[in-house]
Amino acid sequence: MPLLDPGTWQSRTLSGPEYAVVEPATGEPLGTLALATAQDVSAAAEAARGAQREWGRLPYLVRAGVLRRAGDLFTEHADELREWVVRESGSIPGKADFELHVAAQECYEAAALASRPAGQVLPSEAPRLSYTRRVPVGVVGVIAPFNAPLILAIRSVAPALALGNAIVLKPDPRTAVCGGVALAAVLAEAGLPEGLLQVLPGGPDTGRALVADPRVPVISFTGSTEAGRAVGEAAGRHLKRAHLELGGNSALIVLDDADLDTVISTAAWGSFFHQGQICMTTGRHLVHQSLYEEYVERLAAKADSLAVGDPLREQVHLGPVIDATQLAKVHGLVESSTADGARLAAGGTYERLFYRPTVLAGVHDDTPAYTEEVFGPVAPVRSFRTAEEAAALAGRSPYGLSLGIVTRDAARGLELAERIPTGIVHINDQTVNDEAVAPFGGVAASGTGARFGGEANLEAFTDVRWTTVRGDVPAYPF
Repeated sequence: MPLLDPGTWQSRTLSGPEYAVVEPATGEPLGTLALATAQDVSAAAEAARGAQREWGRLPYLVRAGVLRRAGDLFTEHADELREWVVRESGSIPGKADFELHVAAQECYEAAALASRPAGQVLPSEAPRLSYTRRVPVGVVGVIAPFNAPLILAIRSVAPALALGNAIVLKPDPRTAVCGGVALAAVLAEAGLPEGLLQVLPGGPDTGRALVADPRVPVISFTGSTEAGRAVGEAAGRHLKRAHLELGGNSALIVLDDADLDTVISTAAWGSFFHQGQICMTTGRHLVHQSLYEEYVERLAAKADSLAVGDPLREQVHLGPVIDATQLAKVHGLVESSTADGARLAAGGTYERLFYRPTVLAGVHDDTPAYTEEVFGPVAPVRSFRTAEEAAALAGRSPYGLSLGIVTRDAARGLELAERIPTGIVHINDQTVNDEAVAPFGGVAASGTGARFGGEANLEAFTDVRWTTVRGDVPAYPF
C-alpha cells in the first residue's frame, strides 16, 4: 500500500483554496491539496499544544523509539519517496537519495538526542539541592523551503519531537508533499501520536500567522535572507526565539597550487548541483590569475557537457528549476550581468524550465550575478593575484554561509580560512556539504549562527529551568 495516498494527504481539513501540485519537468498536475489560512494556524497550534502535554511527559525511550522507527521507514519506503522528491522538486534521483539518507540520519541522531543529559547540579549558598533541567519549549513552528524539502523540514522536526515538543510545519506549497505530507506519513506509521505534527502548506500570510501565534514560542525558519529578516523582526516583536538559516553567496577559492585536473569536477558540482538551488551553492569562483583562463575554459567545457532534462524519465545531470518565477530571476541576472560586461563562457539559455549550466567570466564587484544570490546554475569566475586579495574578495559579501578552498597545502588553506567570516569551511572541497551530526548555519546575512546538530538542537528546542529543593521551609527576616 502506498505511503502517500492522495486521498489521505491531509489529516486536518484546511479552509484555504485548493492548490495544484505540479511536476516542474512536465507541467503536469500530480494532485491537489488545500492551503492553510491564519484561522487554520490558530486551530493547529491549539491542537499541537494539547497533544504536546502528554508527549513531553513520556519516557525518553518512547520518543526515541518513534524516531528510530521513522529513520527505518525512510529506507523502507525509499522508492516511493524518491519518486516524489524527483517529480515534485525537480531533483535528479541521486539528490533525492541524498535527501532520504540525511532524513533517516536526522531521525537516528534525534533518537539519541532524547536521552542526552537534561541539566546539571549547581552549587548553592543555601542548604538545598540546586539544579537546572532542560524542558520542552512546547510547540515549535517550522517554516521550510522548496529546494531540499525533506532535509530542511526533518532537521528541525525530528530533534524538536525527540526533545518533547509538538510541531506546526509550514512547507512551501510547491513541495508540500515531499516536504510535509511525506514526513507526517512516515512519522504516523512510526507511531507518533496524533496531533503532534500539524502540516499547514501555505504562503507568506500563513507564515506570518505562525510567527505571531502566542502558542508557538520558537520558530525555526529556513529560506531567503529577505524573508528571514521579516521573520526575525516579527519574532522579536512577539518576544519569541527565531532560528534563521538564510541565503548565501558562497565562495570557492582556487589557489595557485591547485590541480585543475581534479578541481573542475568539484567546482561544477558546487555551482550546478540541483540547478544551483541550494543555499550553500558556490556562487563565486575566485581563481588565481595563473590558472584563471584555463579554469574558465575547462569549467565552461564541463558545463556544456552536462545533460539537462526530465530527471524522472531521462539520465540527466540537472533537472528543471522550480517554476517560471525562479527561471525569470536567474535569466534576468545572467542578462544584466552580460549587459554589464561579463562574458558568457557557457550556457545562458533555457527551454521551458530547463536552464543550461552557465559560466560567466570577467565579473567584478558590481556584476549582478556575482554580488547577488542567484539560486540557479550560474558560476561567475573572477581572478585574484594574492592570498590577501582572495581573502578580501571572499569576505566582501553580506553573506557568510559556506566557504571552499582548494590547495595542495591544507595548512595554507586553513590559515586563509581564518581571515574570512563564514559559518562553514571546507578545505579541498566545494561549498555544498551536509551531515546530520554536524552543526549548520551561517553568519551575517546568512543567518543567526549554527543551529542544527547536537548541542545546537538542545539550545534551540528546550528551555532551561532552575529548580531548588529544601528539606525544611526557611525562616525569613519578616
